[in-house]
Amino acid sequence: MSEISTTSSFDHVIRRGGTASLKYDAREAYFGRADIIPLWVADMDFAVPETVQRALTERAAHPVFGYTVHPESLYESLILWLGNRHGWAIKREWIVFCPGVVPSLHASIMALCPPGAGVIVQPPVYAPFLSAPVTTGRKLLLNPLKLEDGRYRFDPDDLERCAAEGGRLLILCSPHNPVGRVWQREELQALLSVCERHGIAVVSDEIHADLVYPGMRHVPLATLGDKVKIVTAVAPSKTFNIPGLGLSALVVPEQDDRAAITQAFDTLHVSAGNPFSIAAFEAAYRGGAPWLDALLEYLAGTRDMVREFLHQCLPQIKLIEPEGTYLLWLDCRAMGLNDHQLRHFFVQEAGVGLSAGTLFGEQGSGFMRMNIGAPRSVIQQALKNIAGAAASRNCSHLS
Repeated sequence: MSEISTTSSFDHVIRRGGTASLKYDAREAYFGRADIIPLWVADMDFAVPETVQRALTERAAHPVFGYTVHPESLYESLILWLGNRHGWAIKREWIVFCPGVVPSLHASIMALCPPGAGVIVQPPVYAPFLSAPVTTGRKLLLNPLKLEDGRYRFDPDDLERCAAEGGRLLILCSPHNPVGRVWQREELQALLSVCERHGIAVVSDEIHADLVYPGMRHVPLATLGDKVKIVTAVAPSKTFNIPGLGLSALVVPEQDDRAAITQAFDTLHVSAGNPFSIAAFEAAYRGGAPWLDALLEYLAGTRDMVREFLHQCLPQIKLIEPEGTYLLWLDCRAMGLNDHQLRHFFVQEAGVGLSAGTLFGEQGSGFMRMNIGAPRSVIQQALKNIAGAAASRNCSHLS
């Protein structure tokens, strides 16, 4: 109980300015003003679990910070977490440690998809999915999600088209950033069926797998069969709020694929891990579960609060119901603003910094992404700011 009572007071406001924080200290550079409420980049404003703080403090107490190796205990922590939390039994030799999920996407594309071949992504989606195929010299193929009755779905028929146009690799976001879907077994099986027919490999980004709301369950794609080549990206970064430490892992069952991915990293002599990232990674997976359970309960309450506020006070903004992640996808199309005007409204009129929907592809036009990984009082103030700005705008139009 001490872990929860001492570290999960998520209502506590922590001042992050002046810590070289992208989310806070880059506000003026990114938004043009330094006083906005920052609910954009995907890290949380909560203190990490006590077990992680303790591990980092103990490691810092040793005065030498030299080159590191990946100890067996590190592998074991990931294997136990995936087994206990997700019912996924993986082997030690399948694990490739990486310097973050985005670099691992690039390395996987380079290893699994020939130059010039097609990489399929499903917008609106995390921006590096859209850029990685292009920067690695592959062809970007779009298989947009379909928004039906307020819920996003795959489009298997359009995926067939992408296969016909030379798609060799699909990058899946599961759970999905930014639309918050937790894909169900039947949906994933239908997707794999198309991939199997056309020999399409899949890189499944599952770094939000632990951030799933009650009533939903994350299904690791790799547990659904071995007829499709599947590489899975996992990390404690989003789960335990340690993305700045930059250590993730790929789960790669096939030896040839592991060798190719490792070679892609070796071409740049990129190192995965340092004394602090290794300590935090292992400590989070070994002792962070109680903190995570409390976090999920808190996030669910904040999500419900936002839903109710929008319904009562801002009906022109529709919440796409999130099933996972701490990121809310807001449908602002009823406001009647173009994307430039929408950004101006939130930043200059409301003083709230959200991620513009267009960052996630043209399918995000008219949408905004809100990060609710912050004390509830901060989210409440942001909502009040938005409502006040909307009211002022309406009054000015009437006058």
